[in-house]
Amino acid sequence: MTLPLKQQPMQFTDTHAVDSAKAAEKQKAFEAQVFQLQQSYANLIGGIGEDLSRPGLLDTPIRAAKAFSFLTKGYGQTLEDVTNDAIFPSNNREMVMVKGIEFFSLCEHHLLPFMGHTHVAYLPEGKVLGLSKMARIVDMFARRLQIQENLTQEIAQAVMDATGARGAAVVMDAQHMCMMMRGVQKQDSSTRSVAMLGQFTTDHQARNEFLRALPPSKF
Repeated sequence: MTLPLKQQPMQFTDTHAVDSAKAAEKQKAFEAQVFQLQQSYANLIGGIGEDLSRPGLLDTPIRAAKAFSFLTKGYGQTLEDVTNDAIFPSNNREMVMVKGIEFFSLCEHHLLPFMGHTHVAYLPEGKVLGLSKMARIVDMFARRLQIQENLTQEIAQAVMDATGARGAAVVMDAQHMCMMMRGVQKQDSSTRSVAMLGQFTTDHQARNEFLRALPPSKF
């Protein structure tokens, strides 16, 4: 005689409910941040002697607050968020490179924009990253208060962390409003920063292949 197996209640996780709860929590945090920033922008605009009651400025504090929240939304993202499991097995061991990823960031010294193009390459070690995720990694770090030198290094390290690559290389070409709108006011200046990790620091052939593949700066 076969005894019936003891049935266990099946456990289900309502992923929709979990996602909805997380979205509601994020929205609440966003609204709180925007409110705080709105007050700060109102104080800033009033501090230069402007009249916040005039029609052109009535909604400026909240518009500026929402814009600043968007421009710094990288603080609320993680590498796992932006790669979203788009990492795939591959036997390719040759360099993978994505060129010309445009970016905008804010200089942490003056809160003025700098913008340009990013070129990212890595040497796979059994895994490759979805191509669009390279751009998302760039945006995640660019949408924080930054200096270009650190931004370049952070992108390279994130690619290494996400893929377990043998090496990663990043070049960024940018123009900085803090040098163009104020200070030395050099309108034609641009900055190139380079970060190389892993095998790109020791393998001259891989390093030269990357450097030769770089497009000329657009500035």
